[in-house]
Formats: sequence, C-alpha cells, structure tokens
Amino acid sequence: MKLQKIIVATAIALGFTASAQANDFPVKPIKIIVPWAPGGATDVIARVLGQRLSESVGQPVVIENKAGAGGNIGTGAFVQEASDGHSLLMGTSSTNAINPSLYKTLPFNPKADFSPIILVATVPNVLVVPTNSKFKSVDELVAFAKANPGKLTVGSAGNGSSQHIAGAMLLKSAGISLTHVPYKGSGPAAADLMAGHIDLMLDTGSMNHIKGGKLKALAIASNKRIDGLPEVPTFEELGYKDMNAAAWYALYASSKTPDAQAQKLNAELNKILKQPEVKQRLTDFGAIVNGGSTKELGDFTVSETARYKVLINEAKIAIE
Repeated sequence: MKLQKIIVATAIALGFTASAQANDFPVKPIKIIVPWAPGGATDVIARVLGQRLSESVGQPVVIENKAGAGGNIGTGAFVQEASDGHSLLMGTSSTNAINPSLYKTLPFNPKADFSPIILVATVPNVLVVPTNSKFKSVDELVAFAKANPGKLTVGSAGNGSSQHIAGAMLLKSAGISLTHVPYKGSGPAAADLMAGHIDLMLDTGSMNHIKGGKLKALAIASNKRIDGLPEVPTFEELGYKDMNAAAWYALYASSKTPDAQAQKLNAELNKILKQPEVKQRLTDFGAIVNGGSTKELGDFTVSETARYKVLINEAKIAIE
C-alpha cells in the first residue's frame, strides 16, 4: 500500500512538474534557425510566424539565417543548439525529407535529432513559362517536347532541389525528355526564364512574377487548386498523374525537448495559423496553410522521406 501511494504521489508530482514547465515556457527569447538565405520562402514564412509567436508568448523571437549546402549547414548548426525548446528549426521538404536520400553524409541524424512541432504550409510547384512563350497549355508543351526530345530547357534552383525533382516527375508523368539547367537558387533561374534563356520551370516562388504578368502559369503540381491562382488547373485535372510536387515548411525542435514544451508551441502556432492576417499573407505567397498535431507532422515527415527516396532513386539524382 505504501509503495502504491509513493508511486501515485510521484506520478502526480511529475505531472505537476510537466505542467509547470509548460506554463513557465518560454522563459527567454526563442531562436528560429532558417537554413536558407534571407528573402527566400523559408525566411519569409519564418518571419511571419516569428512575429506572431513573439506576441503570443511574450518573448522575443529571433530569426537566424544559416545558409549553405542545400540547407544542411543551418540544419547541422541547429542540432548543436540548446535542447530546451527555445531553439527551433524552420525545416523544409529539402532539409528533412529530400536531403537524407540525396547526400551520402549529413551533419545531423534525420531520424533522431528532431522533435516535430507543426506543419506550417505547403507551396506547390507551378509550371511556368515566359509570358511570350508559344505554349498556351501543358498539352502544347508536351506535344512539342515529344516531337523534339531534349530541345526544351527546364531550369531549377539546383541539383536535388524540389524544382529539380518536380521536373523529373514531369518527365516521367508526361513521357518526355527535357534538358535540365541547374542554377544556384530559384531567383537566378526565374530571371533567366523571364529573359527567355530557358523555356520552362517548375517553381514555388514565382507568384509575384505571375501576378505581375512576367510569367505564365500552365499547371499546379498539387492535388487541388490553390487560392492564390484559382484559375490555374492542376496536372491531375489535365490528365497527368503523380504530379504532387510541393515544397513544405515545418517547425522542429530538438528531439530532447520536453513534450510539454512541444505541445505548448504546437497549440500556440495552431492558433496563429488560424489568424486571418497570417492565412492571407501565406495564401498571397502561393501557400496552402496546414497546422495540425505534432504526431501528424512526425508521420508526414516519415512518409515524405520514403516518397522522395523512391523519386530520387528513380531519377538517379545524387550529390557528393
């Protein structure tokens, strides 16, 4: 009986401790590491969330950019940070799902180093061509590519980028051959596309160019249309299968972060993602706002890692 009482008392005490940890958290500024350069999609989304999270929890939220090596430098730096929930990673489909199959060695353990917090948003790749392109539809582009194998050039943000993989998916789905032109980032690739130096691109960051009339969108690589481009059909609608190619953005903490802190962050961020101003800013960017539980992000990361492993192996993409 005494032992039972001790066990119950211990369990209650631990429960109170966890509750106190959650209530007190955060006790200092929160840092969000963005493993990409300022101004890109990951950085913009992190700053939108950071501002609102700071207002919500009453502590400053600092954004720290650590770019390089396809996101691996910043992600590797993150795992060296404190494991008390005050340091977060603005992870992406590249850092947390693609890179584990793309690189032979990584400065982090993709299975053991992260605690999922929340899936923030997904941004589908959009097939874009210059405004003056002779192609008015995907079918016209595909017909030309089949008649002229390898003649059309498709740009990307670099070997192994989400754009590169999306392009490989299009080749397989449409049964065509294109010449891949990798750039050091989607910005230079989009600039060359607008200048007419390349023929097409699948991109997640061209919304402003499309809205500004500098690029023409032919199709969305998603399972549904997006609010930012409601008039543009999905590849699925046009009869092209297996073209779900979206970049996604998610927050992770260290795997050693107490669950109470992870759940508090998840709850706060779910509320933030429901704010009309936040939803509008992300929608204007071409994003689909997500949210959900920590478990849902954990399961999603596992399934996406497995999916990209197959795609990368089929396309024979590798980076030393």
